[in-house]
Amino acid sequence: MSPRAPSPRTPGRGRRPAGADTRADIVAAARDAFAEQGYDRASLRGIAREARVDPALVHHYFEGKAALFAEVVQIGVDPRAVVDRIVVGDPELVGERAVRAFLAVWDDPSRRPQFVALVRSAVAHDAAARMIREFLAGEVFGRIVVAVRRAQHGGPDRPSPDEATRAGLAAAQMLGVGVMRYVVELPALVDASPEDLVTLLGATLQCYLVPEGPTGV
Repeated sequence: MSPRAPSPRTPGRGRRPAGADTRADIVAAARDAFAEQGYDRASLRGIAREARVDPALVHHYFEGKAALFAEVVQIGVDPRAVVDRIVVGDPELVGERAVRAFLAVWDDPSRRPQFVALVRSAVAHDAAARMIREFLAGEVFGRIVVAVRRAQHGGPDRPSPDEATRAGLAAAQMLGVGVMRYVVELPALVDASPEDLVTLLGATLQCYLVPEGPTGV
């Protein structure tokens, strides 16, 4: 399912109790919130308010905003769990692990249609483009950059301007490969094995995610 334009909502008074439709109500409210406000500005508390449920119910059904976003766009994985696997291990192989993790999601035939639909929606709709941009640059690659830097040097848990730029470059690199491999279907990329792409792209992402020298934090 690709993001759609916000639908009219008619909030009632009071909170709804948990029930068969509660999870669906939360997802519907989240879809509207992400489309109207973007990923960064949408909050779980605001989504709970629009769904007319207690905020605790949002946390009951979803581990966080990233998991809720994944449900809205139906990618079938928890992005935070993927990021956690990428940042654990040898820091010199972070780039390779990032490429391998993304390809594992996108190469799965059960998930690929959702990715293609999401990209096509982003091309046609500004709201969808903003969601993807903020999610990939902040929630995924931004978290990777910060987690690796904190493990090596400490520092704040938010990306510096330099780190935000590098996270954006990493996001652009992987999203571009995804578009060319799965949407445009460039033969050279379609025919390349995942391990070939890991070898070719890993070093590039490594430069973005784990820079040598001062990090500017």
